[in-house]
Amino acid sequence: MTENLPPCPQCSSAYTYEMGALLVCPECGHEWSPGAADAAAGGTGEKVIKDSVGNVLADGDTVTVVKTLKVKGSPSGIKAGTKVRNIRLVDGVDGHDIDCRIEGFGPMQLKSSVVKKA
Repeated sequence: MTENLPPCPQCSSAYTYEMGALLVCPECGHEWSPGAADAAAGGTGEKVIKDSVGNVLADGDTVTVVKTLKVKGSPSGIKAGTKVRNIRLVDGVDGHDIDCRIEGFGPMQLKSSVVKKA
């Protein structure tokens, strides 16, 4: 095969292959259209942030924490089911892409993988 196929946009695997009009990743099972990947890369430039179940998040949304989180300096941490109102999406450090204020804890940054849109 002389074609140079792009890596998987989800897991960055180099073992992608063509199946009809789609590109498929054998490692994670992700399927995508080659034109859609190019449009997403050169489109608006805005990064789409999704929660743990795949819902698209936006500034001002209310989310629920899906698993108990340990917090340095706090004996109890943040319990699963805690509602966080009025989130703000940011380009955070180390994957923390939600800036918010949690009652009883104060301002924090969370990863979108530990919240679910309420």
